[in-house]
Order: sequence, then structure tokens, then C-alpha cells
Amino acid sequence: MKTPSILFVCLGNICRSPLADGALRHRVRQLDLGWTVDSAGTGGWHRGDPPDPRAIAVARAHGVDIATLRGRQVSAADFDRFDLILAMDHDNLAGLRRIAPASSPAELCLALDLVPGRAGQAVADPYYGDASGFDATWADAKAIAEAVLVRFGVRR
Repeated sequence: MKTPSILFVCLGNICRSPLADGALRHRVRQLDLGWTVDSAGTGGWHRGDPPDPRAIAVARAHGVDIATLRGRQVSAADFDRFDLILAMDHDNLAGLRRIAPASSPAELCLALDLVPGRAGQAVADPYYGDASGFDATWADAKAIAEAVLVRFGVRR
């Protein structure tokens, strides 16, 4: 079986997708799975930038370092490189569907579609709020990471 590759996508790739990326990378390392995990944004405004300091802080508070991640924009090549592309909200999903090559083998869905009882829901964007919004996003990121593990047959 091919080693899974997962891409998380939000708007700017500095809040939600790096948190989900960090949460899953952390679990993948703990379980010594060797999966490919990455994140990107539908927009390119934050190319090369580190995650938002509040995202870094909340991840760090949970023992996960995302400070070395850098923002990037999703590309057509990602649709061949990744098996599963998880959008943080409906707008991101629509943007991904617009640019996905017709021949893409990647599965596209909302990230919370994998979490029992959360199908169809978006991960709230904490960017314009205070630090408490990042706590809620971290909780979603952890739930998504565990759901991805289950999706690929890894039992906790």
C-alpha cells in the first residue's frame, strides 16, 4: 500500500492549515508512520511567511512546533502529489475544485467531513479574533488529525 500523503488547505496558509498540518505531523512522528503531510493556501499573500504567532503559540502550548513551516500557495502539481486534500472551509473547497486538473486522483473534501458528527462544517478562521479562537482551531486540528489516522486504518 502506498504511503498516504495529505495536504491541508486554508486561505492564507498561516492559521488553520498550519495547525492541522502540525497536529497530524506530530501524530505521524509519534506513530513512526512516515507519511507526507503539508499545508498550503488558496491565496498567495503569505508565501514564505511563518504561521501567525498566535498559531505558533497554541501549537507550542500543546507540544507541537510549527514555527518552521512557511506559507505557500496550492499548485496544480499538488493534485497529483497528494492522495487527500482537506479544505478548511467551503470557499477553500470551491477554490480547489476550480483549479483541480480533471485527471487528478486526489480526494477533495472538507477537513471536518472526516470527523464524526462534523460533516459539512468549516473550521472557523481565527485570524481576525483573539487568541481563544486559536484554541478552538487547535481542538479542530487535533480532531481532524485523529480522523485522518482512522481514515487510513491507523487505530489509536
